[in-house]
Amino acid sequence: MGEPEEGGGGGGGGLRRGSLALLTDLYQFTMAYGYWRGGRHREPAHFELFFRRCPFQGAFAHCAGLGECLAFLRAFRFSPADIEYLESVLPVTTDKAFFDYLLTVDASEVSVSSVPEGSVVFSKVPLFQVKGPLLVVQLLETTLLCLVNYASLVATNAARFRLAAGPHKKLMEMGLRRAQGPDGGLSASRYSYMGGFDFTSNVLAGKLYGIPLRGTVAHSYVSSFTSLAEVNPRSLLPLGSKEEPVDFLSLVETWLSQVCQLLHVPLDQVNYGELAAFVSYAITFPHNFQGLVDTYCVMKSGIPNFCAVALALNELGYRAIGVRLDSGDLAKQSVEIRCLFRTCSRHFQVPWFETVPIAVSNDVSELSLKELTQEGNEIDMIGVGTHLVTCPLQPSLGCVYKLVEVNGCPRLKVTEDKEKATIPGSKVVYRLWDAAGFPCMDLLALEEESPPRAGQEVEFWPLGGAEGAGKVTPAAVEILHRVYLKNGQVCQPLPSLLEIRNHALASLSKLNPAHKRLQEPEAYQVAMTEKLHILLTALQRDSQ
Repeated sequence: MGEPEEGGGGGGGGLRRGSLALLTDLYQFTMAYGYWRGGRHREPAHFELFFRRCPFQGAFAHCAGLGECLAFLRAFRFSPADIEYLESVLPVTTDKAFFDYLLTVDASEVSVSSVPEGSVVFSKVPLFQVKGPLLVVQLLETTLLCLVNYASLVATNAARFRLAAGPHKKLMEMGLRRAQGPDGGLSASRYSYMGGFDFTSNVLAGKLYGIPLRGTVAHSYVSSFTSLAEVNPRSLLPLGSKEEPVDFLSLVETWLSQVCQLLHVPLDQVNYGELAAFVSYAITFPHNFQGLVDTYCVMKSGIPNFCAVALALNELGYRAIGVRLDSGDLAKQSVEIRCLFRTCSRHFQVPWFETVPIAVSNDVSELSLKELTQEGNEIDMIGVGTHLVTCPLQPSLGCVYKLVEVNGCPRLKVTEDKEKATIPGSKVVYRLWDAAGFPCMDLLALEEESPPRAGQEVEFWPLGGAEGAGKVTPAAVEILHRVYLKNGQVCQPLPSLLEIRNHALASLSKLNPAHKRLQEPEAYQVAMTEKLHILLTALQRDSQ
């Protein structure tokens, strides 16, 4: 536990160092100049960061990116070089004193309230509440959105994959080569782990964030071998033995003959280049041998070769860690492979062999993962790349950052598009829980209102166009947001990435199954108090 490192937080430092103050849109500076020139730059202001629709046509999302946002805010300031560049791009009529003022700007008067990172969140409920001088909190908009949007989207996507896979399958993120650049790749590894994945193939993410790593060989390694003559060295020392090394290649060939006879596979159908690759890799990593079995024919070459090598390793005291499939009908092949492993286990009297882990990959999507589950399979680990890190079903979460109060006066955006209208005023958000132990409503209230109480009836007005008031009696009530930054200082310890992951999994587990459905979920209720509804209605009427 501790404060976030610059560019890091939530489990270790990132690639970002120093200030990201210029990582924003140009119009933030033109607005800032307008505030400054009008003498309004120090007016106290309150912004909220939220999304209007839940991603992937679902009913929930995960809040992610808080640690990186706090690191950004702690480092927020303009260097002389930054100011020199701004002078070159803003209109020549810009008062030079404005640039002198920007040199004094930082986030030392900014406060941020947020839901705990990893929490389940819903549309129109603020993820962040940001308060501070108007000019400063305006300048923060784009960067905060950048740090939250993709992080929350990937974490939510990962959570959906976890729901589709079920709780017992291991999930590995392997999307670096398809990610949107190195920073996108690192963010994807970090936030997919937060959302429920178990491993990553990304070595730098493992180093920076402590995410467990997995990975063995590619098809290129297997196809690079053409014959057993290429195996070098060919010997292996038995585990825990002080004897001479054994000619492992010869031992494998003996086992291959027995395996092929048992599985009714002709020896002349086995690819010996593939066998050479397996033998070479097993000698190199006898404790970590995994066979990539689909470079050639899975059932007539890959599996017999794997079994021969794994059984030879077993004879010397080692245990293979599994096989991987990267093509074909993954569910059907996994069932067939498990059947062969059980046959070998019984015939050769090697009990652990029937439970050899089966890992799969091959452009796995949420839909194909759901189909795998429905078909029935014997898969233990699933590798997901493109469909996880690029989020093709919805490439952007669409978080927005809207002004809700200036100088103590509520503000709202009034538009013909009702979905884009905002909810005015500084607010407290309460999460109401039902008697079954599920969250049933997020209730937005003005800060000065008395909080709802467990066991007492609460009148509410639904958001999203529903007409009329309703009533609910919560079994429990919690305040959703916590203050993480007060006057520029992190004011409570931040959890590690592992702790955030555990919180995300726990938060999702408490959600009603009706809201967790991947298709056609029941919408979660978000509402406001009567007093907030009266304020909103009055401001809407006055703006007409």
